[in-house]
Amino acid sequence: MRELARADEEQLIMRSQRGDMQAFNQLVEHYQQTLYSVVLRMLGNPEIAADVTQDTFIAALRGIQTYRGGSSFRAWLLRIGTNQACDYWRRTQRRSAESLDALVEEDDTNAPDLLSFLASTDRASNPEEVLLTQELQNAIQKGIEQLPLEQRVAVVLCDIQGLTYEEIATTTQTTLGTVRSRIARGRTRLRAYLAHHAELLPKRYRHSKEE
Repeated sequence: MRELARADEEQLIMRSQRGDMQAFNQLVEHYQQTLYSVVLRMLGNPEIAADVTQDTFIAALRGIQTYRGGSSFRAWLLRIGTNQACDYWRRTQRRSAESLDALVEEDDTNAPDLLSFLASTDRASNPEEVLLTQELQNAIQKGIEQLPLEQRVAVVLCDIQGLTYEEIATTTQTTLGTVRSRIARGRTRLRAYLAHHAELLPKRYRHSKEE
């Protein structure tokens, strides 16, 4: 996706705040794939993800006057989107929430590299493993969906969307310590899940299972 120059983005935001729908639609066009990807990873259903993405942009339009700059507009938009997705999940699930406030130290060496590689659907960026099978993609998605909701949000934002810990803290309105905890716990759970599907992984990621 082509990067939107910061000055151009700021102009579009200011015009949107003055009621310019054409400017807001340009923001939608630029961010809709990113937002949809995050929501889809969280909820796992394309149709529901499309509906939640649409609801997010409606909420963003209604609340764009509250955006004051200073922080990333992408983070602001993703906060609305993840909140919408979390609200949907909580309305439709009956699971008790797990407390994630305790900070833990986990060995997550190479976890971001592993997850971002496996979750990528850009074949050209992974020439050494020509194809990532649909079966592997399904396994990754199922692993993500089994994470507690807060961990899922943090891992998707960090390891798939590439947000910094600071941006994730802003997006989720939590502390850096909480973000670190959620990411560490989520990576550990996801690695454990993928370890049961090692036969689907590219060879260079199987060594810990096979040795």
